[in-house]
Formats: sequence, C-alpha cells, structure tokens
Amino acid sequence: MDCIFCRIVAGEIPAEIVFQDAEFLAFHDIHPQAPVHILIVPRAHIASMNEVTDRQKSLLGKLLLTAKKVAEKENIAEKGYRLTINCGPDGGQIVPHLHLHLMGGRRLADLMC
Repeated sequence: MDCIFCRIVAGEIPAEIVFQDAEFLAFHDIHPQAPVHILIVPRAHIASMNEVTDRQKSLLGKLLLTAKKVAEKENIAEKGYRLTINCGPDGGQIVPHLHLHLMGGRRLADLMC
C-alpha cells in the first residue's frame, strides 16, 4: 500500500508528532490552515468515512476523545477549535486514509477546510 499516512504511522516518512497511542497518531499538517492544524489518523488503514462499519463505532468515539486530548495539550481547548473530517473528492478529502483535522489558535469563523 502506498498510503502516505500509513507510511507516516510506520515511521517511514517523518512527521512532527504531537500525540500517539496504540490506535492513533496525531501530527502537524504540512499545509496548515490555522496556527494549530493537526491531523489525527487511525493507525489502521480506513480509506474514508464511507468505509467505516458498525465494528468501528468505538474507534470513532475514541477519535473524538483523542482530538479533545490533543486540543488540551496544544492549549486551544479553552478558547475553542474546529474538528473536520472530509470524505471523498467532492468533500475535500485528498489523502485516502480517514483523518480528522483539529484546527485552532485563532477565530475560525471564516476558515473553510
């Protein structure tokens, strides 16, 4: 598989990692749209939200709780942040690996991700 996020998870491609555990890896986006722009990816390859099944309900809940932890760690939780999951080409998904964008560090009312 030639998935860039799988290669980052495997340590084959360097990334500025801010959080990792057994299920997720969080790292800075290389094209940030906000002062804090972190991608949170499951270690297991799931191409998009369209590939998620009932078996992964728990994973999705943990993904959101991981985003909360990372927001707290990055000191953006108190003022607020945005979470975005893009799905498919028309939804703006560029990398075919499920990932959550965590953005903050400024007012994001006009930011489109």
